[in-house]
Amino acid sequence: MTLKLPPSGDDRWRLAAHARVIVYETDDGNELLTVYDCGAAQKPPSAQVIGNLVRVNADHELERGPTGYAVSMREAADLVKQDDHHYLIEAVDRDD
Repeated sequence: MTLKLPPSGDDRWRLAAHARVIVYETDDGNELLTVYDCGAAQKPPSAQVIGNLVRVNADHELERGPTGYAVSMREAADLVKQDDHHYLIEAVDRDD
């Protein structure tokens, strides 16, 4: 697991308001989540984790592809670890 996201609590990390999360689905049911601060920026990812993205409770757009899907965030949110294999994205109110 590689996380360069700022923490916002226990097992919670801040996502940029325009973050893009690429979810690669494997044949055995696992997923690789790759987080970019912005879909348009040409920077390395801010995080890579192996686990399942079980829910997105924030304004977003979803694009399906042949190997998974992409979540483009439209508001500030946190990546929240539920357990060793499950994550969710949850909207948060921020002043920044």
